[in-house]
Amino acid sequence: MTTADTPSDYPPAFSCDPSVTSTDLHGQRAHHDAITHNTRFERRLWSPRQGVWCLVGNGLSNQTFVQGPAGLIAIDTGECVEEMHYALAAVRAHTALPVVAVIYTHFHYVSGTRAVLPFASVPDGGALPIWGHSRIVANRARMSAEVSGAAARGMAHQFGILLPAQGPDGQVGTGLGQAYRRPDHAPYTAGFMPPTHTFDSPTQATIAGLKVVMTPAPSDCDDSITIWFPELGVCINNMVWPTLFNVFPIRGEEYRDPRVLLTGLDHIHSLQSEYLLGAHGPPISGRAAISDAVTLYRDSIQFLWDQTVRGINKGLTLGELCESIHLPAVFAGSYLTTQYYGVVEHHVRQIHNGLRGWFDGDEAALFPLPPVERAKRLVAGFGGAGTVRAQAQQALADNDLRWALELGTWLIRADEHPLSRADAGNADDRAFLAQVLRTIGQRTTAANIRNWCLTRALDLEGKLDLRRFRRHRFSQADVLANPPEVFVHTLRVILDPARSGDLDEELAWRFTPGGEQTGLHLRHGIAAITDGTRAQLAIELDLPTWAAILAGKTTLREAMGDGRVKAVGDPGRILGWFACFEHPGLGA
Repeated sequence: MTTADTPSDYPPAFSCDPSVTSTDLHGQRAHHDAITHNTRFERRLWSPRQGVWCLVGNGLSNQTFVQGPAGLIAIDTGECVEEMHYALAAVRAHTALPVVAVIYTHFHYVSGTRAVLPFASVPDGGALPIWGHSRIVANRARMSAEVSGAAARGMAHQFGILLPAQGPDGQVGTGLGQAYRRPDHAPYTAGFMPPTHTFDSPTQATIAGLKVVMTPAPSDCDDSITIWFPELGVCINNMVWPTLFNVFPIRGEEYRDPRVLLTGLDHIHSLQSEYLLGAHGPPISGRAAISDAVTLYRDSIQFLWDQTVRGINKGLTLGELCESIHLPAVFAGSYLTTQYYGVVEHHVRQIHNGLRGWFDGDEAALFPLPPVERAKRLVAGFGGAGTVRAQAQQALADNDLRWALELGTWLIRADEHPLSRADAGNADDRAFLAQVLRTIGQRTTAANIRNWCLTRALDLEGKLDLRRFRRHRFSQADVLANPPEVFVHTLRVILDPARSGDLDEELAWRFTPGGEQTGLHLRHGIAAITDGTRAQLAIELDLPTWAAILAGKTTLREAMGDGRVKAVGDPGRILGWFACFEHPGLGA
């Protein structure tokens, strides 16, 4: 194990040396390596071999096109119709062949598919063949339903979506691309089309006249696949990224098991491809170069897994694990295994939590004080807020950034109500904490960390209003795009048990004109899913009305008043039932 007593030459998560900070073209202040890394994503159409094109820098992800005897296969379609329109125009400059099929590598970057239709050729007027994992539709629904509030907030922070374009806090890439969405693609029209051909096991097919092997390869999501064109020697994947793989995304996600990643990477290595293209970053060409790159990549992940497990078996706490595990210097020699996205110490924490859970054996973690009470006692124990402020300022002046960050959070926490963390602290303490976060953001190579720190700094200073990201939001388009029961069942996670009290009552939704029915039973402070057949209360409505209510375009009371919603049972009881949920358009 590379330990804290045996320092590694692998760079830290952020530097305490102010000289690492440089200024980019538009006044952005960032680590000079982060600025250099961002140039790898300048918009460019790569053609690693004849009949294969990969557009890098058109958004967060690549769009790839593979030519077969029957036409083009489009692989991934970006974050919006406009993004895919640009990609299609770029490739049309090199070939007039139509698109005859689409393949999704995973459920991210599939929102521009409708842009393909004008360029598609489908025999006998059938549907455009779209290939993808069977989990894609469910994963998209999951992200837009139960965890939509947290997902939107996490995206805003991790990708710096709200950062300005220019100035010290300006956006300097995402680590995987220059931006989550390019400004020249606005207004970002959604154009997802679900797969017509799904699978959850290795699948071989002839697409566009080419043999294609598609192998499930979970990476940052469980629906990721590796695509192999044996006749072309081309492998397209979502595992070898242009940065150290993100075991932990700071936006929050389900656990990404390194053991599963290693299986997928070993499969890629076994293909001995001549051309390796990814969902992100420039292609790699040459069998030897690809072998070396994939070997180094998978070894970085195995190192993190093995040494975290080793430390766990030794009884190290989370803090001790993060202090003791550093990647060896060999991994700093390639941008593929450098911290340009997330950071090692966060990945170590995630491996521990995924394997062993949150308790790490630290006695103080067993039953900690509530955060506000703990912060108050720490501040008092140090001699009061004035003393803590003085020590925090000195720590910042000494470039002791970890200590400055912790002391700064004590002052904020000691002043907050547990349910209003985002707005806690006086103006001076918030400004100090913002200064510390901005300093860290300017000295890290990791885009995730810079974007998160700067977004939070602007939030602390009152320069960004993030209140809309701290409540559950429903997208009208998402409600309309999913089966009716999806966003009925989502209400479970916005039920306020203090409002429902001892209520024990079931309510049914009856959707017209299709006749779909579902229900929820309020009892014991939960909303249990039912089929609605035993409910004494019900509402009858169509899906567009339900979508409008959830999206805040109208209210349930208004829709009942004008007849769009028919109440079955006492309307007052129905409104009282819905008032148990944290949504302004429901109930009284």
